[in-house]
Amino acid sequence: MYLIVHLHKVESVRLTVKPFLQDADHGIFSTRAPFRPNAIGLSVVELLSREGNVLHIDGVDILDGTPLLDIKPYTIKFDSAVSVRNGWYDEVSEEAARRRGLRGYKGGVGF
Repeated sequence: MYLIVHLHKVESVRLTVKPFLQDADHGIFSTRAPFRPNAIGLSVVELLSREGNVLHIDGVDILDGTPLLDIKPYTIKFDSAVSVRNGWYDEVSEEAARRRGLRGYKGGVGF
């Protein structure tokens, strides 16, 4: 499922950023950095279960307390896309992505 959120902690907009996977500048719209002109974020999560109006999810990559704007279902029939090219992301090795992706990781995050 998709979580659409308000990136309420962003204090400035940047049109170029150095994403955590590389030390090179890239345009904001080619990254997942939060410093976007519209302060709207998207997180793809796995729905594990539902208990009444409580959703149990996995794979959250947003801060605790981030305002949730909407929830949309992920539907493989409409949302799955096979891509042969991912821009600068293709230059990042799997090992580097794993290593750099864990920088500063302090355990699970709640939603």
